[in-house]
Amino acid sequence: MESFGARLKRERRQRKIELDDISASTKISSRFLRALEEEQFDQLPGGIFNKGFVRAYARHLGIDEEQAIADYLAAVTPSQPEAPTVAMPQPPPKIEPPADRPRAEIPWGWLALALVMIAFGLAMWAFYSQEKSAKEASRSSAPVQARKAEPAAPSTAARSTPAPSIQPANTQPSQPAAQEPAAVGSASGPNATPSNTLGASGRFSLLIKVREDSWLFIDADGKPVMHDLLVAPAEKSVEAEKEIVLRAGNMGALELSFNGKKLPSQGDYGEVKTLTFGADGLQPPPPKPTTAAPVPQ
Repeated sequence: MESFGARLKRERRQRKIELDDISASTKISSRFLRALEEEQFDQLPGGIFNKGFVRAYARHLGIDEEQAIADYLAAVTPSQPEAPTVAMPQPPPKIEPPADRPRAEIPWGWLALALVMIAFGLAMWAFYSQEKSAKEASRSSAPVQARKAEPAAPSTAARSTPAPSIQPANTQPSQPAAQEPAAVGSASGPNATPSNTLGASGRFSLLIKVREDSWLFIDADGKPVMHDLLVAPAEKSVEAEKEIVLRAGNMGALELSFNGKKLPSQGDYGEVKTLTFGADGLQPPPPKPTTAAPVPQ
């Protein structure tokens, strides 16, 4: 039987397509595509990234995506011994029914296979339902935060407006026109409404713009927000109170803005990288464990 990697390579060569063409179309590194064809799965990022690479590869070749993912799962899962001959003990002797009433045997192998398929289907349904509900919650939270922030501007402007002064009857009144620009400037300055609104709500935001297609895995306060391919040009806004974790498969193609402030580039094109943001901005990566140098004898 043809292996998973050999089938991918055969389909690609039949269509006369190079790995560089697939890499340019899917934004996946040629090194990862070659690892799929050679079944060197230890060189891939792992997890749901590998399924996304297989799906994008199959879509570019025009073959069945679900069948390609199923072949990949079969390739990475070790084969299991047959259960009926090893695990099940020999049944005790039974009294055979009369010859005129043949008794049908229960297909235990097919029954076990059906139970496994049902359990797998329920797990996939629960995963996609959770992902869909997380996306709907992230889309509905943005208008609510915008409506909460709107009344802050009139109240700030009202507090910053100076009270009119009472002039004596026998003195010349001061010119109010010279004071009005100062009041307006204090109400519309850069530190008036936006900073107060953000501090009162206790939330921070991250805006992600993609110049090229990239796989994004975004979690906000421990909940999944987006696990999918974002096709350029597009943008994604995320809000959180404690932490935002961003993992991208093409970090060089991202343009990030934290609370409206644009950040410098965080990686190269085709680089897989994970970033963590807190209330005070981008968090430094955890220190790598260091090994002590051997002491010369």
